[in-house]
Amino acid sequence: MDAILKPLLSSPTMLKPAKPSCFSSCTVINKAPFLLSLTPHFNTTSFSFSAILSAPSRFTSSVIYATPESQLSEGVETNTREWVMQDFYALRKDVETASERVEEIRASAGLQLLAKELVDLESKAANSSFWDNRAKAQETLLALTDVKDKINLLNEFKTKVEDAETIVKLTEEIDSIDAALLEEAISVIKELNKALDRFELTQLLSSPYDKEGAVISITAGAGGTDAQDWADMLLRMYVRWGEKQKYKTRVVEKSLGEEAGIKSATIEVEGRYAYGYLSGEKGTHRIVRQSPFNAKGLRQTSFSGVEVMPLLPEESLDVELPEEDLEITFSRAGGKGGQNVNKVETAVRITHIPTGVTVRCTEERSQLANKIKALSRLKAKLLVIAEEQRASEIKQIRGDAVKAEWGQQIRNYVFHPYKLVKDVRTGFETSDIASVMDGELDAFIKAYLKYKYSRSMSAAAAATGAN
Repeated sequence: MDAILKPLLSSPTMLKPAKPSCFSSCTVINKAPFLLSLTPHFNTTSFSFSAILSAPSRFTSSVIYATPESQLSEGVETNTREWVMQDFYALRKDVETASERVEEIRASAGLQLLAKELVDLESKAANSSFWDNRAKAQETLLALTDVKDKINLLNEFKTKVEDAETIVKLTEEIDSIDAALLEEAISVIKELNKALDRFELTQLLSSPYDKEGAVISITAGAGGTDAQDWADMLLRMYVRWGEKQKYKTRVVEKSLGEEAGIKSATIEVEGRYAYGYLSGEKGTHRIVRQSPFNAKGLRQTSFSGVEVMPLLPEESLDVELPEEDLEITFSRAGGKGGQNVNKVETAVRITHIPTGVTVRCTEERSQLANKIKALSRLKAKLLVIAEEQRASEIKQIRGDAVKAEWGQQIRNYVFHPYKLVKDVRTGFETSDIASVMDGELDAFIKAYLKYKYSRSMSAAAAATGAN
């Protein structure tokens, strides 16, 4: 060991104290006790990095030079500053776009006309004979509420975009970016764009029932157990959509399948414009996938039917249905037990004989309550069909019920051999099928409303040309 260490330790470069250098203040080793114990020739008390790095070595080594911390921090700050500036420039452009969009919407909405209409409605409501005709008074109050809400919403759009513009101008004046303010402005513009999209959609709604809530009825069609499972998937999809829209969503009736899924279900969606948004979902929905109920995993095509009705208050259902036109049957509700379930015939099924339209109600605990609710749903359904068909007599509407079978689908959901959701009517499609099944239906709803609006405008133009 001494024979190995003596040549190394006797090296004049190693033992000679180094002159002060830029590294001299960084003393790595003051003493080397492990070497002092091995040889008496080691008398040096400290090393400098300059002496060690300049010493010839018999060993191959790689030296990693560390970047000073100040330079690293400066680099990070520079990159962060560049990223923040990019976000600011993007925000400024988004604010300008949103501002133009708000001005266009406010101009097209006709604020002056709305203000005049508001004054007229308020004067009617203040009239002493206003409540002489209760039905007309309620209609006037609803119109007054609509006009007020619309004006407040348009003013809110302007306030939000002005807040974002103030943040942008303030940032430009002080020549400094506040990350918190920047984040707040980005959030304001994001929410504003969503609200503008929603407002534009409501302008495409013209049906007298579009502002009401909705009742969705889902029925398993052709496909056996797969169709029942598919109906259950649609049930979850619409419930998730309602939750994302912040509507009050309630499954009021559900009939379970023998093996899996559901035979039928009814959902009530309470919220403004719920029916207008969901009216385009009426029809047959087709799924193509590898069947989880097939031992061989073969590809299976299944169907489920969806019907949508407005959720109307009882007083607005001005429809007279003669008793002789109704076939009313009672049955046990079924379910997981209880005082009345499976013991008393509380479930009610009503069929309108002239049209063949049928509704069923089981959610209430008494037969009378179920009958009243079933009659309300039947009236709402007949009103919608009459409105769609423009029929003068309700018996002309026979056959308008949804048939959940091949050739009747409005939308295809393909899970295998590729992923695609495509609306047959509008041609709109997406490969993000997971998001669609999680309730992301806004793109399909918007495409359908635009399609419906363009068709109505074309029909109106054709009628005008014919005259």
